[in-house]
Formats: sequence, structure tokens, C-alpha cells
Amino acid sequence: MDARLLNVVDVEATCWDGRVPPGEVNEIIEIGLTVVDLEARERVGRHRILVRPGRSTVSAFCTELTGLTQWEVDTGLSFADACALLADEHGAGERAWASWGDYDRKQFTRQCRDNGVTYPFGFGERHTNAKAVFADAFGLRKRPGMAKALELAGLPLEGRHHRGEDDAWNIAALVLGLVRAGVWPGDPEDTEA
Repeated sequence: MDARLLNVVDVEATCWDGRVPPGEVNEIIEIGLTVVDLEARERVGRHRILVRPGRSTVSAFCTELTGLTQWEVDTGLSFADACALLADEHGAGERAWASWGDYDRKQFTRQCRDNGVTYPFGFGERHTNAKAVFADAFGLRKRPGMAKALELAGLPLEGRHHRGEDDAWNIAALVLGLVRAGVWPGDPEDTEA
């Protein structure tokens, strides 16, 4: 396993204002991925993977929230191809990964299971809930959303909130703050002799 690099992942999925319409399901439509070099303590890669939904459509509510349109995601990869790309080109099976909360991990797990797709990240203790680490580090009883966490950390929100690529970039900035504070699990300095 490559302990130096961490994949910070944020997904956007089909969503609706209210109940899920009959016959549709929440599906990933964008995967934002920022690669963090934990030793150099910097963001070294920024990626966006559009994913074509197979069992749902992008609602007007979803477009308003994320900026993503049906036309745009129709140009994306299938979910299976996106998972293969994560593994083949982004070291998903070899690197630990983090997300803000557990939604992203659970969405990948469910969607892989429902579609018969190999889970791209490997199993075991490779996922870190950055939201939980942040709340613990700041002594917060309630875990804040990403935008509030950026405010608490004195960091700007870069790009558009609820855009996977931008959110992963911002989450990576929060992770780096936790690394610099020495509270990130598996901090490279913790393993040095």
C-alpha cells in the first residue's frame, strides 16, 4: 500500500427535491478526486470523472444544486468504467482514501453491490471519515458540513460547493490542516523511527 499518497474523494449523485421518483435510484454522476501527498503536505492531483447514470435522470433540483446537467453526465463513463479508472489510473486499490462523512463510502458500496461492479478502493481500514477526525480535533459534538468546517479552519471555499471536483479539493485542504496539526490517522511522522 502507498502510504504517502491519499485519495480524497467526493461524489455527487442524482437527487430530487423530495422523494425519489418511482423506478429511479440515487446514482453517482460525478467523482471528484484530489491526491494528497502526506509527506510533502500538499495537494498534487485534481481529477474529475463524470459518470453516466443508468437508472436515474438528473432532476432540475440536482442541476440547481450541483450545476450538472443530464446532457453533461450523458457524456460520462459508465459506473463500471469509472470504478475501473479509479483503480487503474488513480491507485484506488493501493492508496488509503478519505471523504467528508460516510456518504461517499456507503454510496460506492451500495452502487457496486447493486450493479455487480468490483469495489475500487479495496476493503479494510483504508477509508477515513475526515468529518469525524475534524470534529474530534476541534472538540465539536456536532460534525459540521464541509463549508462550515472551512470557515472554522479559516480556509476559503474554492470553486462551487456541491461540485465533486471542487469539494474534493476543499476537503483535501481540510485534511492537510489536520495533517499539519498532527491529528490525521496514519500521519507519516507517526511511523518514522
